[in-house]
Amino acid sequence: MRGALVAVSVVVGVGAMSVTGADVMSPLAERYVMLVLAVGQHDPDFVDAYYGPPAWKQQAERHGKQPLGDLQREGEALVAALSATPTSADRLEQLRREYLTAQSKATVTRVRMLSGTRLRFDDESRALYDAVAPTRPEAYFSDALKALDGLVPGPGPLAARVEAFRQRFVIPRDKLNAVFRAAVDACRQQTVAHLQLPAGEQFTIEYVTGKSWSGYNWYQGNYRSLIQVNTDLPTFIDRALDLACHEGYPGHHVYNVLLEHHLVRGRGWQEFTVYPLFSPQSLIAEGTANFGIDVAYPSAARVAFEREHLFALAGLDAAQASKFYDVVALLDRLSYAGNEAARRYLNGDITAAHAVDWLVTYTLSSRERAEQRVRFFDQYRSYVINYNVGKDLVRAYVERQGGTADKPEVRWKVFGDLLSSPRLPSGL
Repeated sequence: MRGALVAVSVVVGVGAMSVTGADVMSPLAERYVMLVLAVGQHDPDFVDAYYGPPAWKQQAERHGKQPLGDLQREGEALVAALSATPTSADRLEQLRREYLTAQSKATVTRVRMLSGTRLRFDDESRALYDAVAPTRPEAYFSDALKALDGLVPGPGPLAARVEAFRQRFVIPRDKLNAVFRAAVDACRQQTVAHLQLPAGEQFTIEYVTGKSWSGYNWYQGNYRSLIQVNTDLPTFIDRALDLACHEGYPGHHVYNVLLEHHLVRGRGWQEFTVYPLFSPQSLIAEGTANFGIDVAYPSAARVAFEREHLFALAGLDAAQASKFYDVVALLDRLSYAGNEAARRYLNGDITAAHAVDWLVTYTLSSRERAEQRVRFFDQYRSYVINYNVGKDLVRAYVERQGGTADKPEVRWKVFGDLLSSPRLPSGL
C-alpha cells in the first residue's frame, strides 16, 4: 500500500514488509535503496556506489529495466510516505528524514529525465542537487584575465601563453605515481592528526585513460575505495595534492568511510549504502572534497610543502614556483566560467564548438582540456556546479560555525561533523 505508514508494501523489487511501532524509517530507507538500484538498471552512471545487502542488488538485476513510469510512481509514493512520517525530537533523525525525502525527490527527477523530460540548467540543478549556481557575466572574469595578462606577458593569445607557462610544471609520466603517492601520504597524515578514522580503511590507486574526468573515487564499502587517475592529458604539479585530498584524504574516501562507520554500522541506516550520483549528496560530497584541500593544506602551507617535496620528486625546477601558484590562484577565480559554458550549452544557447571556445577564452584551458570538459557536460550535465558552488557553500557553513582559517582545530571539528552526518545543500 503506497504511502502507508503501517504494513508498508515495497513495490520495487522488495517483498511486503510489516512495520510496527515507531520504526517507520527502516522500510522506507529500504524502498529508497531498491528504487535507486532499479533506476541504475536504466542509467549506468546513476549508482556511484553500493555496498548494502548483495541480495538487494541481485533482485534489482533480476528485475532488469522496470517501466520508468512505475519507478516514477514508486518514487512519488515514497516521497509522500516520508513526508507523512512524524517529526522526531532527535536532530539527527530529523536530518535523516529531510535527507531521504530530498534524495527521493531527486531520484524522481532523474527518472523523468530518463523518460525524456529536459529541464533548463538551473531547474535541473535545483531538482537534482538542491542548489543553483550564480550567473556570472563576462565582465565578472575580466579582472582575473587582466591580472593573468600582466603575470604572463608576451605575444599571442593569453590562453596559449598561460598554457605554455604551465607546461613547465607538468609531472613526467614516469614520476606521476611517486608524486601522487607522496601527496596521498601527506594528505593522510594531516587528516588522521585531526579525524579519527576506523581501522582498516585504505584505497587502491589505478591510472586510466579515455575518461571525461581527471580523477574518480569508487567507494566499495568495508572502508575501502578504488581511486582512478586519468592520464589522458598532462598532470600539473598542483593537481597531485588536489587529487590526493579530493579523492582521498580528507575528501571522498574519508566522507564515505565516516558515513559507513557512523551511520550504516553505527545506526543501521541502510540508505547510506547506496550513492546515487545525480542527487543532493553529490554537492555535499564534491563540496567537502574541494574544501577539504584547503582544510588539510591552507595556501601558504601547501605551497611550502609542494615546493619542498613534490617539485623535487617530479624533477621540476622550483625557482618559479611562486609565480606558478599566483597563476593557479587566478585560474581558480575563473572556475565559474565553466558553469556558464555548461549552462549556455545545455540550455541550447551555444553549440559544443562555442562552449569549447568559451572555455578556452574564459577559463584559459587548452583546447584539448576544453573539449574534454564539454564531454563531461554531455555525460554529467549540471553536475558541474557541485565543485565550486559546493565548495563555497561548505566553506561558508564551516566558517559560520567558527571554523575559520585562524582556528584550524575548530575547522577540522566542524568539517568532520559535516562528513559524518546526513546533510543537504539547502541546510548549509
